[in-house]
Amino acid sequence: MLAPHSVDLVAARAHWVRRGLIAIPGTALPRGVAVADLRWRLEHSVEGGLEIREEPGPGFDLETDLLGLPEDVLESARHLAGCLALRLPDAGAACAEELLRGPIALVARHCAGGGDGGGVRAPNGRVLLATSLQIPYVLDDIYGAEAVTRDYGVSWAGSHSGPRPGRVPILTVWAPTARQVTLLLWDGVPPIGHTRAWSPRGVPARYPMNRDPDGAWSIIGEPGWRDRCYQFEVTVYVPGQGRVATVRSTDPWSVGLAIDSTHSVLVDLTDPAWTPAVWRSAVAPKLRRAVDQTIYELHVRDFSRDDPEVPEQVRGSYLAFGEGGNGRRHLRMLAEAGLNTVHLLPVFDFTSIEEDPALQEMPDPGYLAALSAREPAGEQQQQLVYAASRRGAFNWGYDPWHFMTPEGSYARPAAAAHGGQRVAQCREMIGALHATGLRVVLDQVYNHTTDSALFRSSVLDRIVPGYYHRLGPSGGVETSTCCQNLATEHLMTEKLMVDSCVLWVRHYRVDGFRFDLMGHHSRHNLERVRAALDELRPETDGVDGRAVTLYGEGWNFGEVAGNARFFQAVQGQLDGTGIGTFNDRLRDAVRGGSVQDDDPRDEGGFATGGADPLHTDQLQVGLAGGLSDIAFRSAVDGRPVTGHSVPYGGSPTGYATEPDEVVNYVDAHDNETLWDTLVLKLAPDTPMAARIRRNTLALATVTLSQGISFWHAGAELLRSKSLDRNSYASGDWFNHLDYTQRDNGFARGLPPKPDNGRRWSAMVPLLSDPTLRPSPADIGLASGCALDLLRLRRDLPLLRLGRAEQILSKVTFPCSGTSGGRRDVVVMLIDDASDQQIDPDHSGVLVVLNASTDSVRQEVPGLAGQSWTLSDVQQEGVDPVTRDTRWDRAAGTVTVPGLTAAVLVRYR
Repeated sequence: MLAPHSVDLVAARAHWVRRGLIAIPGTALPRGVAVADLRWRLEHSVEGGLEIREEPGPGFDLETDLLGLPEDVLESARHLAGCLALRLPDAGAACAEELLRGPIALVARHCAGGGDGGGVRAPNGRVLLATSLQIPYVLDDIYGAEAVTRDYGVSWAGSHSGPRPGRVPILTVWAPTARQVTLLLWDGVPPIGHTRAWSPRGVPARYPMNRDPDGAWSIIGEPGWRDRCYQFEVTVYVPGQGRVATVRSTDPWSVGLAIDSTHSVLVDLTDPAWTPAVWRSAVAPKLRRAVDQTIYELHVRDFSRDDPEVPEQVRGSYLAFGEGGNGRRHLRMLAEAGLNTVHLLPVFDFTSIEEDPALQEMPDPGYLAALSAREPAGEQQQQLVYAASRRGAFNWGYDPWHFMTPEGSYARPAAAAHGGQRVAQCREMIGALHATGLRVVLDQVYNHTTDSALFRSSVLDRIVPGYYHRLGPSGGVETSTCCQNLATEHLMTEKLMVDSCVLWVRHYRVDGFRFDLMGHHSRHNLERVRAALDELRPETDGVDGRAVTLYGEGWNFGEVAGNARFFQAVQGQLDGTGIGTFNDRLRDAVRGGSVQDDDPRDEGGFATGGADPLHTDQLQVGLAGGLSDIAFRSAVDGRPVTGHSVPYGGSPTGYATEPDEVVNYVDAHDNETLWDTLVLKLAPDTPMAARIRRNTLALATVTLSQGISFWHAGAELLRSKSLDRNSYASGDWFNHLDYTQRDNGFARGLPPKPDNGRRWSAMVPLLSDPTLRPSPADIGLASGCALDLLRLRRDLPLLRLGRAEQILSKVTFPCSGTSGGRRDVVVMLIDDASDQQIDPDHSGVLVVLNASTDSVRQEVPGLAGQSWTLSDVQQEGVDPVTRDTRWDRAAGTVTVPGLTAAVLVRYR
């Protein structure tokens, strides 16, 4: 007799957590039945087609462990606290490996006599519950300790030279639940000089792979396999489909791919053919400390796509970084002024772009330009862009496919997307940036994938179904990241994260990483990455991994929020690691409101016309590196406060123990650009000169702060995305970046409707107003002012103290909370007159941020009788207004023009 509807093997509500231990949450237990009246059994089927009947099937009876789950389980799976613990007999635990290769179910049958005391009435043996099991934790328990010590993907043995040159490939894939793994190997490589897209054809050769006890399958190849295409054919039980399937997949640890990621390619990353000269010879600038970073966030395609001086055939590509266009000249100017780091949006292989340019779709930019000239607030532009977005050439790229291979759509020509050629071109880009005097940080996404199960770009689930992703209470993949969440708390998912970071440093010589949605990872994950990088040495690896910097988005949300599953890598929980988090506190204090606001016009900030003294306090904390212990008098009421006691919603504004834990910024690729924020928040009749000054003032709050400084590319050029708040798929048109400084991107039509439509009515009059479009002269002035900010940070080491101890002893806000203090003026004093001197030339730096539209004469307590002068950079800078800053020695007052960031120095 079949079981009733309580049987649901599509759902996986139970967890197999250790070889001999199963957990089931109380919420999944049958209601109205005492636990003592349930008989538990783990049932299985060898060939699939598992059916649950009232009569027990093949399997093992389980015993309830009244002590519950042991501490070692709860340390790695906090969300299982309170689960019922069930023990397998030794015989069942001993054959766990075999059971995991087929369908399994946890079954609860009623075993009490005479009913159940008024609850569910069921005769003895009646099935009350049957559910599948989540298996990641038991796979870690059985295989993880050994599996994480292996090298995966393709490794090479032998020499490139000598009497018998030839490198032998060794291929390894971890597939512990697979019944068979076969290597499929195709003949042929792209012909020399071939320019069009190339893919292998014909029937592949088949090579059975060998299974080892740690769940890995491997095979030793031949030197002639080099640069050939391959896939794995895996025969495995797929829980979501309830059947054994034979599937083909690329290699999750791929280091080379065919165009559009159809096949993995046997690329040897040490092959001299893929090591361009500029990459071999150029050396990245060295930093003394993480706070010395001045970061510029840039998209590969944005950099050159609209640059008329870059050859058309390489625009939007890796190779464009080596060309002498407007973009490269601008980067060189930024580097000479003090910028030292370029943060590249994702360059790993991602799913959202067709890699063959011949198959990409995009609207005619000439037609769009003519349309915008007639209708600067028109709807048709976004309609055309959105219609082409599915096969367009632009996407931010936060949809990983293969984590260790460069994205192919940035290679030129199309044939270069194959194998080692895209490797070489990515390296050429990195070398060109190093040669320009810039470090390279890569944007990494380990919190999700685009697909799971057996869908097109699901690599991980094809190899080990149900392991790599984070599963919810019913066994479905969690999607709080808006995609298929990865579970880096699982050992091999963490290994994928660690291995790929090490590979990008060792084999591409990148200088840092930014982690997307880092709060979806554990602190332990980031510490493992840090430890692995720290082991890299120049004499053995060609790089010093200790110099690699790490930072990310420390947001706290989703199923992991509040340390629900592990101790997260979020703001305030990375103390002592040297890993930075983006500081939304300073961002919102400067911009006003929140980037999540339905209407950004609701609240102004320090640089956008607001007058909230809480913003002033929050800004001061950010200027002091976001330290929780920084102390000053509140601009709100004059009472003593610390960074920790200044509120930010329901959290403290100051959360850092060291300044390298904070990345200060006012805009990034997400949300509206700084310029668009100013357009939305300021009165429409605000003069253009005032808008430019506010743009510079906002950038000053970041660049003159004690934390890490971060700019979005084009912020210094008044970059607009035509008010688009989420331009990830808004095409080339709305992501315009013009290094000729002629067009800032404003008034290119209404931004795409899906993310912006509800605010179109407010946008139409703004986009239609020609006075809101800056001229080339306006853009040039803004750029010059921004360069002066970089020079200030470069030339004044007191703006980069680097240690909390020094900040707490040297940094004060002498005017805050005093009778003479103002909510629209921030004065930060960095006093280096003590014995522990930092700056050999200056005994102090005075930063004055005047957000008032009027000139302000501000008394600075304690400085009367001292000599302060405007910094050399600003005395010689491009802004004549700032040069009107004056210091009155006798009175101890500073006079600063309206909407001005002035930096004064005291010489020794």
